[in-house]
Amino acid sequence: MSTDGKPHIVAIGGGGFIPTDRYGLTPSPLLRYALDLTGQDRPRVCFLTTALGDAADAIARFYAAFAGTDAEVSHLALFPMPNHEDPAAHLLAQDFIYVSGGSVANLLALWRLHGLTDAFAEAWRTGVVLCGQSAGALCWHVGGTTDSFGPQLRPLTDGLGLLPYSCGVHYDSDRQRRPLLQRLVAEGALPDGYAADEAVALHYVGTEFVQAVSYVEGQGAYQVAADGSGGVKETRIEPRLLASF
Repeated sequence: MSTDGKPHIVAIGGGGFIPTDRYGLTPSPLLRYALDLTGQDRPRVCFLTTALGDAADAIARFYAAFAGTDAEVSHLALFPMPNHEDPAAHLLAQDFIYVSGGSVANLLALWRLHGLTDAFAEAWRTGVVLCGQSAGALCWHVGGTTDSFGPQLRPLTDGLGLLPYSCGVHYDSDRQRRPLLQRLVAEGALPDGYAADEAVALHYVGTEFVQAVSYVEGQGAYQVAADGSGGVKETRIEPRLLASF
């Protein structure tokens, strides 16, 4: 659970893990920042790779990456069947939940099919720190833009909605992201929201955005809001710079 018992979400635009060699990963400063919010010396961490189809190699890589943390690590898989008898109870027993990138549309469909949406909401309300990158960042919001349906980005408007905002991920690395999110917010298809460059995370306490953090100087976060006249206003938010390692 979080140090203060409050609901925390850390939504990472990109860079939750850093490659260490051809195959290895290590948690980035963004992920370590989120883990510190638990206030636990040995937090109970559960990761989900639903957005990657629970591929065995992805699960193995995540275990190897979390091996570098002082945490009690487990995973929740839904393919070919749940690997825990009571998936909701397993989620509620955690201090920290991390969701990988991949297909946010497939992720949401599977979570709903298995009745997990209430479990995530309850975990969040009771102080389990929720975190994720890309699809694992979008899912907590009302929606955003996604390549779940192909390389041409499309709107996603049926996120879990724990956070009443739109979300932009990979904001500086995919040239489709910024203009589409701005258009959707301007048109009212998505609510006002926040976006993050690579190596930037958005930190919310309850439903309040409190700060952006990054481990790369010059990267940014952004507030994206309809201007009331059919357009949109984007305001840059300077992230707090974290120590690299």
